[in-house]
Amino acid sequence: MNDYKTHENKLWKRMSFKGNKVWVAMNKDKSFFTKENKLLIKYGLDQNYEYLIKKENIRPVAEAIPKGKHNKIKEKNRNNHDINTIHIYTDGACSGNPGPAGIGVYLKYNNKVKKISEYIGIATNNIAELKAIKRALEELKKFDIPIYIYTDSSYALGVLTKKWKTKANLELIQDIKKLLEKFKEVNFIKVKGHVGIKENEIADTLATSAIK
Repeated sequence: MNDYKTHENKLWKRMSFKGNKVWVAMNKDKSFFTKENKLLIKYGLDQNYEYLIKKENIRPVAEAIPKGKHNKIKEKNRNNHDINTIHIYTDGACSGNPGPAGIGVYLKYNNKVKKISEYIGIATNNIAELKAIKRALEELKKFDIPIYIYTDSSYALGVLTKKWKTKANLELIQDIKKLLEKFKEVNFIKVKGHVGIKENEIADTLATSAIK
């Protein structure tokens, strides 16, 4: 396999980020291209949106988790709750961190689908992830049926369900927790981003397109 490719006059190297295969921007001498002391990555070369990540988070491509091995149990459980259940996929995106930010929400109830794509101004990635969840909850009118919220944000899950201690975004976190109290049953499920989960990819596209 050729680990290097040229796309739109820029050299990219195939590597791994959080278990996912990504393309990392390189200089002509095959050293890492950096921006704001971070690496520039894409999940697909044809993808318009680019991400800035810390150099220590990038790994050799051999360490990527094989496709189909992510979230096998949770995806199986998800398919058991399709009838009379609200499924919500949320995502937040930033161009820089902080930077221009957007949220994406994909809601599905039986055969009904709703998509939300909104620009939220300058924000951090964590704020965008939380605001996507908040926006989704505000959209709901049914409070007595099961709700499943899928997010690839460990931070959002931590502060909302695992009692993580944080000094940031306290007001936003409390607002979400108050909204959650309205519902009879809310389940949060962690999904892995950019591994081909259709609904999660839609939420990602909705979030990134809102920035543009």
